[in-house]
Amino acid sequence: WSSDSTDSVISSESGNTYYRVVLMGEQGVGKSTLANIFAGVHDSMDSDCEVLGDTYERTLIVDGESATVILLDMWETEQGENEWLQDHCMQVGDAYLIVYSITDRASFEKASELRIQLRRARQAEDIPIILVGNKSDLVRCREVSVSEGRACAVVFDCKFIETSAAVQHNVKELFEGIVRQVRLRRDSKEKNERRLAYQKRRESIPRKARRFWGKIVAKNNKNMAFKLKSKSCHDLSVL
Repeated sequence: WSSDSTDSVISSESGNTYYRVVLMGEQGVGKSTLANIFAGVHDSMDSDCEVLGDTYERTLIVDGESATVILLDMWETEQGENEWLQDHCMQVGDAYLIVYSITDRASFEKASELRIQLRRARQAEDIPIILVGNKSDLVRCREVSVSEGRACAVVFDCKFIETSAAVQHNVKELFEGIVRQVRLRRDSKEKNERRLAYQKRRESIPRKARRFWGKIVAKNNKNMAFKLKSKSCHDLSVL
């Protein structure tokens, strides 16, 4: 991770942009572990992340531009405060990470419910949401398949990624991806085209080839087009 790398997205006088991201999900799915990795708690070197209670602030470089992410990990609190705080979380985020454990089907079903609640709470807004299947390292304990997670993301019109907080797999990609998702919705077309060009210059040749042939096949095959849409929910650099 490169350390150099409000109620809405705001810009500071220095031109830096702040993104308020909310972690949601059942207890025990790994939200706090993801937050600790984001904060640099597990880094071998000191982190410049600022921590205040359940709020973490860290500046990242994404596609050559700085962005400060304010991560809120306060979905679970003391008994009696949960309902008010969860309603508050539903309203204040610029983006949301709905986390479930691939080893716990009940947490996956709860994640689907949270997506519906969030849509109702912010129905007039196009809010970036990533469905996060955590604990992907626990292969033998898997209860929710990748295809189920992907299908859920397609149905609920959000993005999808599997992570392992335990071995830090796809965690960096997750937080960079949520920054890209907010930018795609908030920034000008010209800015986003420039960022996409930046990403494509860094893209491997095999990946470029797969993307090119996928588009050609999808034009003549509706079933394949749906499959590609399902696969595209993995791509956190596009809407």
